[in-house]
Amino acid sequence: MTETNRPTRHLSEAGVSIWLDDLSRERLDTGNLADLIESHDVVGVTTNPTIFAGALAAGNAYDGALTELAGTDVEAAVETITTDDVRAAADVLRGVYDATDGVDGRVSIEVDPRLARDTAATVATARRLWHTVDRPNIMIKIPATVEGLPAITETIAAGISVNVTLIFSIDRYRAVMDAFLTGLERARANGHDLAPIGSVASFFVSRVDAAVDSALNDVGTDTALALRGRAAIANARLAYAAYEDVFSSERWHSLASAGAHPQRPLWASTGVKDPAYPDTLYVTELVAPGVVNTMPQATLDAVADHGEITGDTVSGTAEEATATLHAVEAHGISMDEVTARLEDEGVSKFEKSWDELLATTQTGLDATGA
Repeated sequence: MTETNRPTRHLSEAGVSIWLDDLSRERLDTGNLADLIESHDVVGVTTNPTIFAGALAAGNAYDGALTELAGTDVEAAVETITTDDVRAAADVLRGVYDATDGVDGRVSIEVDPRLARDTAATVATARRLWHTVDRPNIMIKIPATVEGLPAITETIAAGISVNVTLIFSIDRYRAVMDAFLTGLERARANGHDLAPIGSVASFFVSRVDAAVDSALNDVGTDTALALRGRAAIANARLAYAAYEDVFSSERWHSLASAGAHPQRPLWASTGVKDPAYPDTLYVTELVAPGVVNTMPQATLDAVADHGEITGDTVSGTAEEATATLHAVEAHGISMDEVTARLEDEGVSKFEKSWDELLATTQTGLDATGA
């Protein structure tokens, strides 16, 4: 496939920034991440506790680091390992960051998910991670829980870039955008240069379909079954309409005139969970200017191999998306209840992954014989 005819290039040209939803010491040591920047148009990286737990459990890439950390408290060891990986990835992507004036070239690292309901502890950890990694092109991931909203504002106000994660509902997304704008307003009042402050809002996709499809299967009628695989895309398209609304407001224009960059929607959880659906579904159906799509390796490879990028598939679809979700709710399925449950489950899953990360790291430390 020629460079000018590759789907990832077409996706980028359509205004979608491709970020890799994965990171490991092996990717860094082998140069794989650098290769993906050249071959798959990757311009950013996201991480989470599940990704790091998987990386630590696979292979022996961390043996040297674990040996050096022998005798260290396990939580301190985890923070050292993860911040070292994020710092190294940020260095690999620094050229992209500079070339895009700080819009892309970003690497995200998540606050301990056990703090998702603790505003003050989240802010304190965000500050510590920001200063520990010490690179301008990172983002601190903060969950969009009720307690996370003021933490987002305070962290942005301190001039720290934020990736807001675990967003499922339109109402919560609007609250996230408000928290971001309030943070920028406070940052401006605090004398911070707004231009380097980056932010994305990670709106989760495939998990919505998994939950709604299960409920539709329970209903079991032909009209219910015909709605499978449609709720997540409709939900995300309504999120984009909300984004267009907020970032065309006078409030935003005042901040933009001071050098601020918008908080871009980021499509997360883009790996297809139902094998009956096309493996590029949550990429090709969510193409719009000014968004990020963070993909696991399998999804990225699928897009690179056979993704059909036909241009903007989101703008102007709000009315149709609204009708789709109304049809879902007409079958007795509350989107509010679905998204609230998904948030709770998301926090719990990341907490479990964090525990697995701690356990795997402790096993590695113990194996050093210290």
